[in-house]
Amino acid sequence: AITKYARPVAKRIYDVPLPGDEYFAAVENLFYRLKGVDEILVDPKITTVRLVANPEKIVLKETQRAFMYFCLYNMNIDGIIMNRILPDEVNDIYFKDWIFNQKQYIDHANDYFSPVPIFQVNLFKGEVLGYNDLHALADQIYGNKNPLDRFFEGKPYNLTKQNGEYKLTMNLPFLGKKDLEISKLSDELIIRVAGFKRHILLPRHVAAVKSVKATFEGRQLSIHFKGENHV
Repeated sequence: AITKYARPVAKRIYDVPLPGDEYFAAVENLFYRLKGVDEILVDPKITTVRLVANPEKIVLKETQRAFMYFCLYNMNIDGIIMNRILPDEVNDIYFKDWIFNQKQYIDHANDYFSPVPIFQVNLFKGEVLGYNDLHALADQIYGNKNPLDRFFEGKPYNLTKQNGEYKLTMNLPFLGKKDLEISKLSDELIIRVAGFKRHILLPRHVAAVKSVKATFEGRQLSIHFKGENHV
């Protein structure tokens, strides 16, 4: 082990003991166990994401932000859980405006996240604690549906060839041009969103193209690669 040779040298330089071989073996084992986790996370047949939101302005905006970042990282979102909705039987005048605003935000959410389904959950009378409450919560969310089912499967990225040029499309529905910065370095496409950065490795025949142009087409960001190196 490396510590067998490094420990005598380290003692002469700095009087702090190095960890034993079992420590480095544990680290090596951790890296081995994590190998391939990224492939599992981006495979929609194995992993899906469900976001939880409330029908409120700030919460909904933060959910949009989370949705965008999961799309940026090529993870499949198959549902939005809209929580803490005032039930229909609440008809007190005190909650009139509150109920109206919630309905408005639910409509906005349906527009924002379509075609991803939204599951609505009413506000409970108290905290959700214990098996019975959790069972009631699950019943509201899924009803007769199996929670293990995939409720939506879409491709955040799609690379196509049209009229001699390649086009990479991404689902980034809440962005404008001012929020986005795109650059290409060697065979990587670098996308920066509000200080957040994502590297996308390009196929060689696409990476060889020097001309890159980005446009928004509906809810999708389209990145066009133009040049004479296409095969």
